Amino acid sequence: MAESFPRQHARTRGFTLGRPRSFTVSADGSRVCFLRSRAGDDPATCLWALDVATGEERLVATGAADDDLTPEERARRERARESAGGIVSYAGDDALSVVTYVQGGRVHRVDVGSGTVTEVGGPGPAFDARPDPTGRRIAWVVSGVLHVDGAPVVGESDPNVTWGLAEFIAAEEMGRQRGYWWSPDGTQLAACRVDTAPVQRWHVADPAAPSTVPTELAYPAAGTANAVVSLSVFGLGGARFDVFWDTEQFPYLARVGWQTDQPLTLLVQSRDQRDVQVLVVDDDGGTKVVHELTDPAWVDLVDGVPAWLPDGALLTAAPVEDTHRLLVDGEPVTPVGLQVRRVVSAGDDIMFTASGDDPADVGVWKLCEGALEAVAASPGVHGAAVGGSTVVISSLTMDGFRCTVGEREIASCEETPSVSPQVSFLSAGSRALPTAVLYPSDHVPGTPVPVLLDPYGGPGAQRVLRSRAAFLTSQWLADQGFAVVVIDGRGTPGRGPVWERSVSGDLATAPLDDQVEGLHAVAVEHPDLDLSRVAIRGWSFGGYLAALAALRRPDVFHVAVAGAPVTEWRLYDTHYTERYLGHPGTSAAAYDASSLLADAAKLERPLLLIHGLADDNVVAAHTLQLSSALLAAGRPHTVLPLSGVTHMTPQEVVAENLLLLQVAFLRDALGS
Repeated sequence: MAESFPRQHARTRGFTLGRPRSFTVSADGSRVCFLRSRAGDDPATCLWALDVATGEERLVATGAADDDLTPEERARRERARESAGGIVSYAGDDALSVVTYVQGGRVHRVDVGSGTVTEVGGPGPAFDARPDPTGRRIAWVVSGVLHVDGAPVVGESDPNVTWGLAEFIAAEEMGRQRGYWWSPDGTQLAACRVDTAPVQRWHVADPAAPSTVPTELAYPAAGTANAVVSLSVFGLGGARFDVFWDTEQFPYLARVGWQTDQPLTLLVQSRDQRDVQVLVVDDDGGTKVVHELTDPAWVDLVDGVPAWLPDGALLTAAPVEDTHRLLVDGEPVTPVGLQVRRVVSAGDDIMFTASGDDPADVGVWKLCEGALEAVAASPGVHGAAVGGSTVVISSLTMDGFRCTVGEREIASCEETPSVSPQVSFLSAGSRALPTAVLYPSDHVPGTPVPVLLDPYGGPGAQRVLRSRAAFLTSQWLADQGFAVVVIDGRGTPGRGPVWERSVSGDLATAPLDDQVEGLHAVAVEHPDLDLSRVAIRGWSFGGYLAALAALRRPDVFHVAVAGAPVTEWRLYDTHYTERYLGHPGTSAAAYDASSLLADAAKLERPLLLIHGLADDNVVAAHTLQLSSALLAAGRPHTVLPLSGVTHMTPQEVVAENLLLLQVAFLRDALGS
């Protein structure tokens, strides 16, 4: 019997196993390290090295099964949405002669040239091992104590205080998953001190295992106290100085960078996220403001900046003329209309990813002496890693995945999906909403088909990308008898600052209106869409949007499946929620307008709520509070609790059956 797509999708972790990723290029460009499992169904990721000159590719270290992850590693993987096992992260020196990783709580040192792997002694269980840029020493963290070569550098007995770790919102929302940084010469360490004592405690339990002690979680919900974060610099000879800045006005430490011949550089952010400062640190911990940026809505955090160019100029990013642009010493250097996504490298050439007229495409671009050059700008989603003159390009296109280093290709061992997406891309409605439409493979034109909207639809993520991987599940859903429509409305990335800021103060109205407008506009061009049978499904913000659609627009949507939905924004974290809705103490109306709880009495359509009971990002209280409100209003609904499941669903059986159960629920509700 042939294997089902849901099982294949679950077994291969969404067809990511076997695909090369996490590329690092040595400073001289002679060597590339990367991660890849040895087969498309092998979850044990391994470390590989490529000799650029010869093209020789070697297995350097073999990943093993993850039997017992430390709490810190488990949390890091959840924040990074890491579903594989084995060696899932590593760090190297500048030359990539020494690489380190942690498995089983033990630090492993790899001599990349010889392929020798040595287990490094010292206290454990270890977390986040990193060699210094010269490869002479290795630092790691054990239970919130920072060590170098096994000797403690700094730590405290207070269980609320950690050194060298990123706090929850830095890892979940700011894109900063580390908490310490080596100086370029390897003689000093800058380390974060995180004190979670002010943060409220929540408890995540597993009702299916009542003997298990609930996990205590320091969760900074909107309007409540954050962890207190500071920074200190330690010399390996024992010298120390603390770094001082206005932490009352700028409590968020968003970025830390330390480049050769440049001072330690920080990017700090105000709590309302409307102001950021770039600071340089002097030798006694004093700081000087070298750049400031203010925005009436919020200031975006862009990966790769701030950074110093070889001539001493400062590279930053900011909205200018409704375009996310790169700035050198405050002056825009990228053109209007090219929306910068992230900076890959900042050397003599500046390499970055960006979208032009169509946000479904993400290209790689290079700025060299003021001239703009497309490095990878064909249709698709492209990324890059750079070292010296070597550039690694990884590409997700409608034909699949491809990775190249110059003229050479790094092979992928990923499995071939059992479905082949047939996607029609269009711009829908008066706002030219980026939209994708998929029909059943056996659809006969002229035959009405029930509709399934399959959005994310909110800030920070896109669904409409010119990538086969983005539509595999959508095509399988279509093959179950639906016309699947995917719409990226206002608030989603790639269309510029004004588009993204359309959701400021209201996370409900614009995202939902755009799904409705897009659906009706698509139906004009695709008359086979049966608007008398319309379903919507989604996860996380997409789950919120699905539940919102069922509650507020039953005239359009006839059934909804809401996975891990945020139902009450006062229960979500500070950095994300306050960016869009402000502080609940001063913006209560915005929270009320975006909440689902007060809409419970409006429900008149079938609604399936799905939630992992171990979710520490969108906690299960969101679904349970909405369910309680629906029950109080006498509104029938269905709740599917997932024992032991977090915000991800990597368990094969869970992931497979979740898709099957959703389809069965939708078919039953629509009479299909």
